[in-house]
Amino acid sequence: MRQLYLECSSGISGDMTVAALLDLGADRAVLEKALESLPVDGFETRIRRVKKAGLDACDFDVVLDGEYENHDHDMEYLFGEHAHGHGEQHAHGHGEHSHGHGEHAHHHVHRGMKEIREIIGGADLTPRARELALRIFTILGEAEAKAHGASLEEVHFHEVGAVDSIVDIVAAAVCLDNLGIHEVVIPFLAEGSGTVRCQHGILPIPVPAVANIAAAYNLKLRVGGIKGELVTPTGAAIAAACRTSDRLPEIFSIKAVGLGAGKREYERPSFLRAMIIETEPEEERDEIYKLESNIDDSTGEDLGYVMERLMEAGARDVNFIPLFMKKNRPAYQLNVICTPEQVDIMERILFAETTTIGVRKMRMERRILKRRIETFESSLGEAQVKVCPLPGKERKVRFYPEYDSVVRLCKDSGLPYREVYERVSREAAEQFADIEF
Repeated sequence: MRQLYLECSSGISGDMTVAALLDLGADRAVLEKALESLPVDGFETRIRRVKKAGLDACDFDVVLDGEYENHDHDMEYLFGEHAHGHGEQHAHGHGEHSHGHGEHAHHHVHRGMKEIREIIGGADLTPRARELALRIFTILGEAEAKAHGASLEEVHFHEVGAVDSIVDIVAAAVCLDNLGIHEVVIPFLAEGSGTVRCQHGILPIPVPAVANIAAAYNLKLRVGGIKGELVTPTGAAIAAACRTSDRLPEIFSIKAVGLGAGKREYERPSFLRAMIIETEPEEERDEIYKLESNIDDSTGEDLGYVMERLMEAGARDVNFIPLFMKKNRPAYQLNVICTPEQVDIMERILFAETTTIGVRKMRMERRILKRRIETFESSLGEAQVKVCPLPGKERKVRFYPEYDSVVRLCKDSGLPYREVYERVSREAAEQFADIEF
């Protein structure tokens, strides 16, 4: 299995994530094209090499126009004693920090989720990159909405609408998609302590949005002795959206390493290390949980919605089995497959969104075929396929076209789904006949 391992021992932020993924091999030209297509003004990006503790690292910087300039990396402003004398004129930007100085305050655009969806929908992104960017923003928006005591659609504030937040999140989604990353391991996020200046004054670290994301998505935090904010809300939202496991394989090989530089200076270097790791076939076993509950008094709409909620929260699979309960009452058995670290959030969704008063759970071990996603140019257009080698000496390989790719090609060509699926599968087998794992 090919996985991305994010080593967050110095925390995580949006710009650190993008820099690490670029250093890992994400295509810079693809990223720049996507960012140029964003219907947003007031920024340019700068990618360069820097030194961190003598190590060569990539730096991704969103350079804002004067109207949007912020104090994101001004350590004295964020954590210095003088920050306490500035009153309440400071805006907290997506976990990174923006400002205004009384009569000299800059105008900041306050966007809500409706505007964010329109911006992302108007950009030239692949379907998967767009979906991932929207998921990250939704996670961030829900966390900020909870902190403000509002609903997701009611929230109109600088944190979600900040230009640098939009650029960082879209860039991270584009890079993850470009690298073909589907499995992401994040064991923990290192966090600092103390307080930080934000829109509403001085807040404790982790800030409310980070704490809300960690609670909702079971992100493990490791608080160390560093005074300062190591995990930004944008970084936490990216981690929550892309993480599929918090457990490293016992044995793995490293195929590539990327180092993303942070811009805040603490007692120790600030960087995010990203690694592409692979496990051998005999090591491809993991642990999952099956949750199930019998439900006889929910509507089809109720169950359809809970399935969406469970999948959005990261469930590996959700299905319903029709059955008859005592007194011949028709019902459904709702089954959820998830990782151990997702059990708590899945159970909370089931209790909140269904009428169940009990959930059964079973720990299971499973053996997994190696797989990776490949993108190629088919006769109908660009397509993605999942490539899986079968066990055995024959070295047979199967190709499974990705659903979203097939649907897009069906709409573009007007051909039936099955015909497109079979053509893409056949052409992928020809294209990757000599593929090595």
